[in-house]
Amino acid sequence: MTIDLSGRRALVTGGAGGIGAAIARAFAEAGAEVTVADLHVEGAKALADEIGGRAWGVDLSDTAALADLELDVDILVNNAGIQHVSPIEDFAPEKFSFMLRLMLEAPFLLIRAALPAMYERGYGRVLNVSSVHGIRASAYKSAYVAAKHGLEGLSKTTALEGGARGVTSVCIDPGYVRSPLVEKQLADQARSHGIPESEVLETVLLKDAAVKRLVEPAEVASLALWLAGPDAAMVTGTSYVMDGGWSAH
Repeated sequence: MTIDLSGRRALVTGGAGGIGAAIARAFAEAGAEVTVADLHVEGAKALADEIGGRAWGVDLSDTAALADLELDVDILVNNAGIQHVSPIEDFAPEKFSFMLRLMLEAPFLLIRAALPAMYERGYGRVLNVSSVHGIRASAYKSAYVAAKHGLEGLSKTTALEGGARGVTSVCIDPGYVRSPLVEKQLADQARSHGIPESEVLETVLLKDAAVKRLVEPAEVASLALWLAGPDAAMVTGTSYVMDGGWSAH
């Protein structure tokens, strides 16, 4: 099945690497004009040049700067995020606040900025890259789990408000993806669980998965591409889980 996004404008946050870059490439290959938004400006520019898109260097944790933003896009992908692994009693309050700004407040502000133009055209796709942690919890990830649970609620509310005006809103919930975000937490997981770093993948990350491997970014991008296309017009207010069976327990 070929999905044609010709004439559509897409914005992908956290687009310079990992899942975001895979989605940006998939959308561009389908004909969309893609804006790659990322804190890492050079990475965003490099990918934008590769796919014939645009780059937007932006610090999404600076939510005050997003308050009056206006976006004219057909597809919004809220993907930017970070992870921090720590027991609650040691979790720095400023880190908790930062992560909620980046992964919950910023998506709200971007959706708020994009909806008027979507409503005017009677068409829009809001894809929120959540996580299996949007529907399940893990120890030592209080801010990430809280932000992703909040994103799930925001996505559903967007779906209810936008449905009659041609706008859908969906969460994509991957398990552990082969990406810098996962690679960077291996040492923290080892420290928090008191095990060698070499054992983290098998005994922590993939412990409850039926399929014992990491999700590939291209697999997430394939799902995002379908959700952004015309055949997904009735898919809204829900979450698509891609976790190798972890949440089946």
